[in-house]
Amino acid sequence: MNIRAANPVVEEFDSSKFRDVLGQFATGVTVITTLGDEGAPVGLAANSFASVSLDPPLILWSLALKAPSLGAFRSHPSFAINIMCEQSKELALNFSRSSDEKFAGISWQPGLDGVPVLADASAVLECTVENRIAAGDHEIYIGHVRRLKATDKFPLLFHKGQFSRIGDSL
Repeated sequence: MNIRAANPVVEEFDSSKFRDVLGQFATGVTVITTLGDEGAPVGLAANSFASVSLDPPLILWSLALKAPSLGAFRSHPSFAINIMCEQSKELALNFSRSSDEKFAGISWQPGLDGVPVLADASAVLECTVENRIAAGDHEIYIGHVRRLKATDKFPLLFHKGQFSRIGDSL
């Protein structure tokens, strides 16, 4: 189903303004992991994560088409969503940078299909790829959650281009 307005009014804006407006939406921080060539661990920091369905249990996240890890995520049948805790800011920064050594000194264990599960995550969802959808300059991954675990650690947040923590409840 494709629904569009008959005569949409389109505002002119550039990608930096769009990014600034998106920054108003506070998100959690994840490190998404899989296996690459010859079983090497691959991972990246992302905040483009959301739930899709409870039955069946589905989630989604998106990956830039120019990401160096795109080939690994396209070729491996599984991935893990490692939800970062507020103590894991440096770990999240490590996975946000381009490097072949992201897993050096990082504590992890193999999960579903060998995919890395990070020891310092506040929660982990281990998924198989249900679908991939092309969307602009990204590819959307829909994952079927096969295993999960959670701790009582507080999540790391990202808001207006900065890491944050949960404050007082309203």
